[in-house]
Amino acid sequence: MKEKVLITGASSYVGARLYHDLRQRYDTVGTYNNNQLSDTFLHLDTTKEEDVRELIDRVRPNTVIHVAANASAKWCEEHPDEARSLNETATKSVVDAAKAVNAGVIFISSFAAMDTSNVYGRTKAESERIVQGMDSWVILRPSLVIGYSPNTTNDRPFNRLLKNIDEGTPAVYDTSWKFQPSYSRHISEIITLVIDRGINAQTIPIAVSALKSRFDVARDILTEFNIDVTPEDKQDKTPVLEEDLRKLKELGLPLYEYDEVIRACVEEIRHRKKFTI
Repeated sequence: MKEKVLITGASSYVGARLYHDLRQRYDTVGTYNNNQLSDTFLHLDTTKEEDVRELIDRVRPNTVIHVAANASAKWCEEHPDEARSLNETATKSVVDAAKAVNAGVIFISSFAAMDTSNVYGRTKAESERIVQGMDSWVILRPSLVIGYSPNTTNDRPFNRLLKNIDEGTPAVYDTSWKFQPSYSRHISEIITLVIDRGINAQTIPIAVSALKSRFDVARDILTEFNIDVTPEDKQDKTPVLEEDLRKLKELGLPLYEYDEVIRACVEEIRHRKKFTI
């Protein structure tokens, strides 16, 4: 019998890619709140504790991959109460419901959990603490995620690159803020190995080692489609958060180099029709 996996937020940019990749291997169920990307997805508002409990009890997954959240730091600062409800309190509801059916939780956190000076970072850090109270848990920490997703409409950095290509929108990108890019397929691969190997009680950063800017990523991808990219120094004061990737090596998990990720992203754009759910 296949492992049953439930993905909360499967219509999101990251969640849709995870659903696409993981359903090839597992009995995978996805949930959505506002955007039903697939007719098979089940509606779930993760801020409603009773609904979370009822759905997880009905699906009875072996593993819950908790993706549903609002990843906009700006939105979280402007709506702190809603951010805590969606990004933090909802995580507790998912964890409690998963415990009740003896399911493990793989929580998609963020590098932002290292910086608790803002609302988004605090909600991620507190959510990690909640998840660590389980017997069976793994926390995955990506940085800014790139890679093709079946959700091409969410206003995520990679989808803006698609608009540059498909709609001819101006390709002007910031040079000031630096980050370690994360690749969506890399996240799926790590999840598969976590499940298949029974990896437990680990916080795993998922990124490349190189520090890059939004301009670097846009230039390196869009020039492959003959699109000029203009640099702009927006003097972004967002802290540069760097993670040590030794945990991947210690656990025998794959690592990607930046150039590998860029080549993979270019190929995904060229063959995007295969990404259906």
